[in-house]
Amino acid sequence: MPTLSDERSGGVDAGVRSVQGAALRTVELIAGYGGSPVLHGVSIAVEPGEVVSIVGPNGSGKSTLLKGVVGIVEVQSGRVLVGDRDVTGWPPENVARIGVGYVPQTDDVFAPLSVRENLEMGGYLLKSREVAARVEHVLDVFPQLKRMLARRAGKLSGGERKMLAMGRALMLEPALVLLDEPTANLAPLIARSVLQEHVRRLAATGASVLVVEQRAKAVLEISDRTYVLVGGQLRMEGTPAELAASSEFVNSFLGGGQGPALHVAERDRP
Repeated sequence: MPTLSDERSGGVDAGVRSVQGAALRTVELIAGYGGSPVLHGVSIAVEPGEVVSIVGPNGSGKSTLLKGVVGIVEVQSGRVLVGDRDVTGWPPENVARIGVGYVPQTDDVFAPLSVRENLEMGGYLLKSREVAARVEHVLDVFPQLKRMLARRAGKLSGGERKMLAMGRALMLEPALVLLDEPTANLAPLIARSVLQEHVRRLAATGASVLVVEQRAKAVLEISDRTYVLVGGQLRMEGTPAELAASSEFVNSFLGGGQGPALHVAERDRP
């Protein structure tokens, strides 16, 4: 386990430098907008190689948590730690430099640009000679993008667009990837495909993945652990099997249905 230090943003080297064995910690995080907190003392952890999900009702602070981690919203109190670095208050470009990829819910690709140009833009911190090799790596992870390289991103389907957005995040070879509502506005079958195929492919690259998602049933099927955020505070946490066994969680977030919960519990058996 990496040692957690108090290093600040002044120590970021030039160029891209992924944190070895990166993991994420937030410690009693209070964050929000214009001095008004949305999060109230939230502490989470993402270990190396994990897919961790955050679920909860609209307005519970899920997206604010991700934005606080990457420096888009103000952290008023608490700490954000990536690997052995305290990145609290770092600007987003410095967080990206140490190997954190962020895919927002909206504005996740450049619609007027081609798929190839979007990928190249994702490598903005790379040296020019490194970009082509990284594009090829992304195409190995998401081979469906190969036939779309010349297509404008604005012409892609919703699922294809999300795949491209994740590919752009991979251009900097992140050790940690944050996904904000990757299935927003997608049809149920496409949403499930995005989670089960695209998100798991991110994890297969060795990255730790933290995903905010409204579709609790679907995201539990791909998660190692899940946090439930309500009103800016953590309500519960656990493995999918543990949460599926909780009547409070099933009734509040799975609609009381047992079928998906039993399916989730099955994947956690040794």
